[in-house]
Amino acid sequence: MAHLHPVTTADPALLGRVKAAMPSLAQLPPDLEAELARALTVARLPAGTLVFHPTDACPGFPILLDGRVQVTRTLDNGRELLLYDVESGESCIMSTACMLGNNPYGAHGQCITDVELALLPRVLFDRLLAEHAPFRNEVFALFTDRLSRLMELVEAVGFQRLDQRLAAMMLGKGHRLATSHEQLAQALGASRESVSRQLKHFEERGFVKLGRGAIKILDPRALRQLSAGAPPERVSAVTESGSGTD
Repeated sequence: MAHLHPVTTADPALLGRVKAAMPSLAQLPPDLEAELARALTVARLPAGTLVFHPTDACPGFPILLDGRVQVTRTLDNGRELLLYDVESGESCIMSTACMLGNNPYGAHGQCITDVELALLPRVLFDRLLAEHAPFRNEVFALFTDRLSRLMELVEAVGFQRLDQRLAAMMLGKGHRLATSHEQLAQALGASRESVSRQLKHFEERGFVKLGRGAIKILDPRALRQLSAGAPPERVSAVTESGSGTD
């Protein structure tokens, strides 16, 4: 991890937070508990820090204690695609794959907020996988869950229309979405121009109201229909015949 400068600690309070973030570590036998206390490291990183680059090797297994890290991949066309966010108690599939396969990350990881994370060195990670079934089960359960969500992203990018994916992304966040066109484009792996054009279409059809740095959702019903795959003309027809509000 580039820019990561962990400080060795055996702070009992820190160990408690690590166990809360990864419950399987609360069930360690005494010898592994002692090794965890000796080997655990912690880093506090300010927002904007690049935690890892695509060519970096993984120095250990990260456990996010506080904050949010965004993981992105640069596409062949130069655009950035948001793969996922990692928050406390969640796993970074790139880090896990890097640890299991001894490969470089293949993506960028950046702190969106101030971040605190603990790091298990590779030797301890390998020992925990081999000797502590609860840890092994938790690691693979988190890996499987994150992989499933990544597969959903691949399916959406490959087979869904941009308007459908954009509508889905805007739902479930309240009636006011504080974001920029650039941020939406990055999350969708699309150009800013195409996202701005699509948002303008949404506004013309009465689905949203565009503002500076924010989007007001006017017709969530129409966006839900569009996100479910209804053709745009069908959504317009249904919206015009109904109230268009929830």
